Amino acid sequence: MKIDVITAFGDLIENALSQSIVGRARKAGIIKLGTLSPREFTEDKHHTIDDRPYGGGPGMLLKAEPLYRAIKKLRKKTSLVVMTSPRGQVFNQTLAKKLAKKKHLIIVCGHYEGVDARIYPEVDLEVSLGDYILTGGELAACVMIDAITRLQPGTFKKDGVTSSESFEGNLLEAPQYTRPEVWRGKKVPAVLLNGNHKEIEAWKHEQALQITKKFRPDLLENASQPKVKKVQRKKQIRRK
Repeated sequence: MKIDVITAFGDLIENALSQSIVGRARKAGIIKLGTLSPREFTEDKHHTIDDRPYGGGPGMLLKAEPLYRAIKKLRKKTSLVVMTSPRGQVFNQTLAKKLAKKKHLIIVCGHYEGVDARIYPEVDLEVSLGDYILTGGELAACVMIDAITRLQPGTFKKDGVTSSESFEGNLLEAPQYTRPEVWRGKKVPAVLLNGNHKEIEAWKHEQALQITKKFRPDLLENASQPKVKKVQRKKQIRRK
């Protein structure tokens, strides 16, 4: 998968996404990440990419032309252009899965007070992290890229690592424990030690339901239910 980020602050993207799991995925070639500055598409000596808004108001707006030319340079038939925007669709795990299937993402980072509205027709999807304002879209882009990279095949050594995480099936994840078995008088639940995988899975699902009910009851409306295998009983034929 290829992801290109249009931003005047490419170092911010590189520094945030060169470590840990995303960094390893990049080194392994699972994901290719590039940045492109709109300053490369300006014609004045100061490489100006922002200007004051018509009609007055605080702050500066990103100019349309540099963004347009940057998008045009990167866009291919397989590209999806995403703009970080407070009016966009709220980013969640479902959207992360959809974006993870794309071959090429172009993420346009808003900055300053916003962007010239005439650039929006060049954008396929607007995305927001939530109902709050960031200084720029770079941090939002990093969050999206991290979530998308984790879903790429080969990112983790073992398959299925992400299948039991929070928000899978609209449930939060069940509590987990590691060594020592007893820590400051608190024991690991006995069911996790008995080796019975069916009992462990049933316990995890019940715990996930309880935790979701406590912390995110809004998710339970569409929460998945455990699959119960139906046992077909063989009809007994009486022979005379």
